[in-house]
Amino acid sequence: LVEMLEPYEGRVYDPCCGAAGMFVRSERFVEAHGGQKTDISIFGQESNYTTWRLARMNLAIRGIDSGQIAQGDTFHDDRHPDLKADFILANPPFNISDWGGERLRDDKRWQYGTPPAGNANFAWVQHIVHHLAPAGVAGFVLANGSMSSNQSGEGAIRKNLIEADLVDCMVALPSQLFYSTQIPACLWFLARDRRNGKFRDRRGHVLFIDARKLGRMVDRTHRELTDDDVGRIANTYHAWRGEKEAG
Repeated sequence: LVEMLEPYEGRVYDPCCGAAGMFVRSERFVEAHGGQKTDISIFGQESNYTTWRLARMNLAIRGIDSGQIAQGDTFHDDRHPDLKADFILANPPFNISDWGGERLRDDKRWQYGTPPAGNANFAWVQHIVHHLAPAGVAGFVLANGSMSSNQSGEGAIRKNLIEADLVDCMVALPSQLFYSTQIPACLWFLARDRRNGKFRDRRGHVLFIDARKLGRMVDRTHRELTDDDVGRIANTYHAWRGEKEAG
């Protein structure tokens, strides 16, 4: 996500930040490309109190400001209600059924359709869209089912997102990437302004990248993407956006 979105400067937001790994990667990316930590400002939220404390510690030992990392339920107590982020990177929990969606039926974030009370996937998607700046971009991980599900109105929400020209790129990932779940996953990339002057006009087009055959097995049950694999995926996306030639 970091290599593809390249968050060099601006506001970076993770609505389910866990132990703050995405922020650490973003800071490392900036420094690796000659920037400064102060080029980006980070905003995050984590519902689990222990994990939130771990995130604050993880950032503190690296000299990263953790003042905007909030604790609380992102759906029911959004601690950054007015934030419009330049970059949103997230790895939400997959297929959460007990997120309290029945109490949020008329929430202003559901611009593209009310997400089902039994699955939070498209609540995460629309929360992310809600917090994107006018030229903001987002990248996040979801279960593969998010690309094809039709139950409880999810297909209609996905259709509305596409017709609103928000979906920029989809990446199908290899299986067995995560230690916490065996559910196959994909990457979504959204962009508010797909005719942004920095890049090619991509309105009306969506890039699909099939990365299911990439990666190598590190043991009998887990696979990882190599640096070369990540580079191939990122370079393909950058070339399609008109930034550079594909490698």
